[in-house]
Amino acid sequence: MTNNESLHPRDIKEVILGDHELSIDEVVAVARYSAKISFSESYRSRVKTSRGLIEKFLQEERPIYGVTTGFGSNVTKVISKDDAEILQRNIVRSHAVSVGEPLEKEVVRAIQFTILNHLGHGFSGVSLEVLELMAGLLNHDILPVVPGDGSVAYLSPEAHIALVLMGEGRAWYKGELLSGCEALEKAGLKPVTLGCKEGLALLNGTTSVTAFAALALYNATQAVKTADISGAMSFESLKGTIKAFDPRLHSVKKHEEQSKTARNLVRILQGSQIAEQFKEYRLQDALSLRCIPQVHGAVKKVLKNALENLMNEMQSVSDNPIIWPEGDDGIALSGGNFDSSYVGMDADAMCIAMANLAKIAERRIDRLVNYHVSELPNFLVVNPGLNNGYMIPQYTAAGLLNEIRVLSHPATIDNVSTCANQEDVVSFAYFAAKKAYQISKKLQYILAIELMLGTQALDFYESLNPSPVTGKVHQFIRENVPTVQEDRFFQPDIEIIYQHIQEGEIVLLVEELIGEIQ
Repeated sequence: MTNNESLHPRDIKEVILGDHELSIDEVVAVARYSAKISFSESYRSRVKTSRGLIEKFLQEERPIYGVTTGFGSNVTKVISKDDAEILQRNIVRSHAVSVGEPLEKEVVRAIQFTILNHLGHGFSGVSLEVLELMAGLLNHDILPVVPGDGSVAYLSPEAHIALVLMGEGRAWYKGELLSGCEALEKAGLKPVTLGCKEGLALLNGTTSVTAFAALALYNATQAVKTADISGAMSFESLKGTIKAFDPRLHSVKKHEEQSKTARNLVRILQGSQIAEQFKEYRLQDALSLRCIPQVHGAVKKVLKNALENLMNEMQSVSDNPIIWPEGDDGIALSGGNFDSSYVGMDADAMCIAMANLAKIAERRIDRLVNYHVSELPNFLVVNPGLNNGYMIPQYTAAGLLNEIRVLSHPATIDNVSTCANQEDVVSFAYFAAKKAYQISKKLQYILAIELMLGTQALDFYESLNPSPVTGKVHQFIRENVPTVQEDRFFQPDIEIIYQHIQEGEIVLLVEELIGEIQ
């Protein structure tokens, strides 16, 4: 157990690498909230031991991939130990070829942090000096410019980060876009000269894939908990029959996530005069209401599986070769630990799961604004016609859902051979994880729209009280998003609620009332 357990990521001020299993919350704390990084003594010891071995191997000129040989299909080319530094500098420069718009700040920071975690296991031969400089970039808020398109699995985004360690490339520092050398100098840091294997190790492995997936999983977890809340509000305002959440019904379906979701909804709606009034109103509701436990539960199961594999990946060494100690000596073992299939396939599955969550939420949104089925004023405004009300936010949700569906096509089923057919099977996990991250944010916007509409819908129940929980959420949203009496600029309202979702504030508010949303 660490002192960071049970804390919200924004309340984690420091992460000490080396003596505990890294958590998703700690990744988010560093990436999103700029928690500081430090190393434990065991981290430092492992790194120094591994570095000593690789330097020994170099002096003995042992045949080791990427140390005394070229890279990829150039593995047959022998490299002199005198050219070790040139080889490492060249791999960084030649691999920094991703293109397009730069990755977001929190993504770049997550990749840097994942590199530190990955190399700190002590099987990569990287010097402590290099890792301390990487930590210095994070702690001094130096942000390398990392173009985000064109990676098949790893290498290129990491190379753009490694350039800055060498005093090359570009980086942001205190609002200025500078050369890597200038950014380091202004922060009081000095570039490093990469020694044997260090360039390869900095680029190698599942680091960017794992970083994207960790952020996506965190967002998706916040989203699916929020969806239980927004779904309950929609259910309540659409006069759903709460009998659909009867525990006897769910006991015969052997998926615990479904039963737990049904219990969540019962707890959220406990004490609702609206739900009590209309529990016999219909024999059964539309699927977007009565199948919330089934759909949300299935999404939670996918995320649970992804979490297990992602935690395993974060505790793994994904370098090649790895430096295995044996007494006072050791051996370099070449293989394929850099392959990102575990995380990539889970990221693709997360995309499909989040698409299903977005799909059911959008259908609830449509029912809220559609007076043919809602029995509420058309588009949730008192004077429709003169006012459009919430007509167009449903269009936004539909547009976001279309984008999510397109992004949900699996990336990891594809293959294009690279490196003169030496790398003839390519995972494409990078884009799988990247699009999972993109989808997670689009999903949060859809849920923000559902919460905005559900809050407005509850305004029309003047003689019946919502549940204490949904009433509290309603009150919380109304503090910054007023009731719609006539048309206004709605986009800022959506952004406000989106920020509440991303920060986990709505989930925390509800969990303070009913305990953990399972």
